[in-house]
Amino acid sequence: MASTSRFTSAAIACLAIAGSADAFTTSIPGKTTTSAAVVKSFRSPTKLFVDGPKDGTTVTSARKEIGYDAKSGRFFETDIDKEDCIPEDEYCVVDDETGEMVRLTLEEKERIFLDALQSYHFNGRQLLNDAEFDLLKEDLSWNGSSMVNMNRKETQYLAAVQDYLKGTPSLSDSEFDQLKTELQEEGSQFASAKEPRCYIDTGICKVTYQPDNFRNNLLYLPVGAILSIVWLGIGFEIIEPLIRINPLILAAVGAPLIYNGSLSITDQFIFPNNKIVYGPCPACQNETRVYFGDILGVEGFADVASVKCKNCKATINVQKNSLRASTLPKDE
Repeated sequence: MASTSRFTSAAIACLAIAGSADAFTTSIPGKTTTSAAVVKSFRSPTKLFVDGPKDGTTVTSARKEIGYDAKSGRFFETDIDKEDCIPEDEYCVVDDETGEMVRLTLEEKERIFLDALQSYHFNGRQLLNDAEFDLLKEDLSWNGSSMVNMNRKETQYLAAVQDYLKGTPSLSDSEFDQLKTELQEEGSQFASAKEPRCYIDTGICKVTYQPDNFRNNLLYLPVGAILSIVWLGIGFEIIEPLIRINPLILAAVGAPLIYNGSLSITDQFIFPNNKIVYGPCPACQNETRVYFGDILGVEGFADVASVKCKNCKATINVQKNSLRASTLPKDE
């Protein structure tokens, strides 16, 4: 019994010494913190994790807007109409009637970019300021448009036009015409115009036509059909008695002969030098088609075709190589 009381007294004394020495508290210089305070500091969130977006904060992209709700602590998508334009992320135009921003299609943006570029290099007139032009160019780049990537010939062509307007031509007339013809044959949008353009001083309207590959290939269809029937007939009459062959295999074997025969007979005897082009009338934009070449020995248009529009009766001259179509001057 005496030993138990001595042990109890010793335990009380140890606890008293530990309490006075703060043995169960964290030691921070200049500051004494109890264990309860330490536990509380770990359980309570710090300022780093408490601070977040303010209530109602929105993050806007090209197609969506994300808002933040402080009560739920979550982000949510707001309703933005697909027709709404966001000028911070894309190029927009202002509607003259409503005064609101209007979203453009990729084709409309490319047309504005081409007009601005040609107007600046050809006429020295700036349609868009630097900020608008840079935004439009960046928008086209993000949309994967090839309009903003010019090759070496297109850059040389625009530089030559600008040098000519400054009075210091960098290319001779023959070199410039050759470069322009090469770009037109390659289908460059900088040297060819798919939409008609009219000049007030001369009254001449110009446009660039396009080859009609579908109708051009149809010219070879009659000869190809006749040769196919002849080949199958000969095959069944000569080969069939000797060995039985699937008609599809027989047609596949004769396909190279039929193809080359169709090209040779059509190009040399039926439609020599054939080429079909189409495009809008430079004066009234009515769709017009022109055939170059001969038909069964009858001579047709060679290098330049002169046709009349069925709608406005205007005379149109179309060049076979460059596909440039133009009307006659007013006095003619």
